[in-house]
Amino acid sequence: MSRLRIAFVNAAHDGTDTRRNFRRELDADLVEFDATGGELPETFDFDGVVVSGSRSSVYWDEEWIEPTKAWVGNAIDAGLPCLGVCWGHQLLADVLGGEVDDMGEYEIGYREVEHTGDSRLFDGIDRRFTVFTTHSDAVVELPPGAEELATNDYSNHGFRKGRVFGVQFHPEYDTETAASVTKGKDLPDERIESVLAGINDENYHAACEAKLVFENFCEFAREVREVDAPGESGTVSA
Repeated sequence: MSRLRIAFVNAAHDGTDTRRNFRRELDADLVEFDATGGELPETFDFDGVVVSGSRSSVYWDEEWIEPTKAWVGNAIDAGLPCLGVCWGHQLLADVLGGEVDDMGEYEIGYREVEHTGDSRLFDGIDRRFTVFTTHSDAVVELPPGAEELATNDYSNHGFRKGRVFGVQFHPEYDTETAASVTKGKDLPDERIESVLAGINDENYHAACEAKLVFENFCEFAREVREVDAPGESGTVSA
């Protein structure tokens, strides 16, 4: 079976770390597009779509955001499996009719999230699991018809609607990225130091369990490809 071909919509303004992390974690051929630079696919000839995080907010008036929303919406309409991470999670929710807003506070560092156990996206992951988080926006209202998949005391951390999945946390982060992102935040020094102290081997290894969402998404995309192949019919359980 040929490898998956995935459109990787890189929404990071400096995409180097993002590129390294997603290419390491996704078992697929990623065709990368620099969304902030105005690059978007010209076709939907892919097995799936992955949308990364970003330092922007989905509701900001930046010239690249609306075209990105439009392309992603068309990709969803075309039936492509989609996975959004952090900003990507919020973008997918927005495109599908949900609401994203400022939380009025910041969630950052290694924290626990709980999933419902009702979706294959979290197959093999303990009901309560460790993740690295960094966000001040959240999906405050799910899209109509969407199912909540994960949450914690800050916000929604996962949803599904049809072939679309979003996770608020960062399963792709390594410790280098986690530390770099933390140091770049405009937060009190004592909070920055507390988060940095938690970026250690123990917490990172605990959070590696969450990387299974990439494996599970890719398996889902493979099954969708088989179902959508000419002469095939059926449905794929999410």
